[in-house]
Amino acid sequence: MRLGLISLGCDKNTVDSERMLAELIGHGAERTDVDEAEVILVNTCGFIDAAKEESIETILEAERLKRDGACRSVVAVGCMVERYREEMAESLPEVDLLLGLRDLDRLVPELRERGFLQGPARAGGAHPGERIPVGARHVRYLKVSEGCSHSCAFCAIPLWRGKHRSFDLERVVAEAQRLEAQGAVEVNLVAQDLAHWGREQRDGTDIATLVEALLHETSIPWFRLLYIYSAGLRDPLIELMASETRLLSYIDMPIQHASDTVLRRMRRPERAATLRARVARLRETIPDLTLRTTVLVGFPGETDAEFRELVDFLDEVPFDRLGAFAFSPQEGTRAAAMEESFVPGDLARDRLEEVLEVQRAVSRERLAAEVGRERVAVVDAPAASDEPTLELLYEDPPGAAQLGRIESQADDVDGVTVLVGGDGLAPGSLVRVEIQRAADFDLAGRVREVVRRVSERGGAAPSPALSGRGLPVLGLDSAWGR
Repeated sequence: MRLGLISLGCDKNTVDSERMLAELIGHGAERTDVDEAEVILVNTCGFIDAAKEESIETILEAERLKRDGACRSVVAVGCMVERYREEMAESLPEVDLLLGLRDLDRLVPELRERGFLQGPARAGGAHPGERIPVGARHVRYLKVSEGCSHSCAFCAIPLWRGKHRSFDLERVVAEAQRLEAQGAVEVNLVAQDLAHWGREQRDGTDIATLVEALLHETSIPWFRLLYIYSAGLRDPLIELMASETRLLSYIDMPIQHASDTVLRRMRRPERAATLRARVARLRETIPDLTLRTTVLVGFPGETDAEFRELVDFLDEVPFDRLGAFAFSPQEGTRAAAMEESFVPGDLARDRLEEVLEVQRAVSRERLAAEVGRERVAVVDAPAASDEPTLELLYEDPPGAAQLGRIESQADDVDGVTVLVGGDGLAPGSLVRVEIQRAADFDLAGRVREVVRRVSERGGAAPSPALSGRGLPVLGLDSAWGR
């Protein structure tokens, strides 16, 4: 079976896609371009309206390939299917198989029953439960839990991913070791809230326990924490980040708003005073900390005065990185029922633009301060000759350059650093770079030293000790903690 995989949505979805890909290849599938695939597998996202629209458009394109190309079957899985299976079955009749999140363990049997997978698992193929990267090998995501037990009024994630369940420490460490063996240089820990990991045990085990185990049991150079509520940033984790260089001084801490009345309506646990104090504590304790946050504007009932509280807070307590969104009602959530107090769409978009402009100024100032400093960067990919970032940073772009990121730039969501003088370095190599130029969100510099070189095949070879370990099998069912 020639398989084309399209993974949409968040990094947690990427992890699910990599598990499915490995499971299918382990049972005889062969990955190929979508245009040449017999089966097109779309892992959907249903988080906000724009994500739903992207999922539908992707499925419709797959259906076109089924009519006009080599495709014989279209399979849609994931979050959107979990939530809207009946509606999708009615409106997208050319989709041959719809599997929600809790049905992913049926993927292989269903395809086998339809005649696409034949015989036993391929000898020497990917072991079921392995992960095969859908993107770069050197930067990977490690999902440490599933679901969410918060009750934010605007968020539908608990409705389809369920309550929070931590994955076992041994299972997470084993998966990290597998990623290292595949060439991972940067591993990003992801969850709906990293701070909730381990709380079910009620014995003091927490996210700091897990991070310490990952640092001890692997030699991965960079670990990064993505998405952790401020309430979960307790002293053991803060002190670990302050002292351990492999745990990057980078925290993605979503605040969503800074008006106490809006936070209360959102059913968020924090308040402006506690957020202010938490940021002060983090910056005092962790040298050179990069703080990223997310804010939501136009929440039902948001007044001009409440919005000004948010803007004033962002001026007073600036974040190094910021993502912002306008409210989008999600069926089944408390906020969707607040229709009488919806903020007009054009006003919400104006507020969004204002927040983004405030952050643009903050980012410009902070990145300008990087000029003249030396930082460690990871090489991501060669820069194309028409790369837009080159034009932003250079009047006369260099003939050859690499795109990379310094430690304060997370993959995909932050800017990039143009690396000059690193010709021939494979993705995943670590270099020391002198920052020479800055734009609103991006940097450029010259490579001064190679800190860690990797091979062209995508990563350093695993150590003999790692290669010989017996690692537990992590199938699709274990992704749900069953």
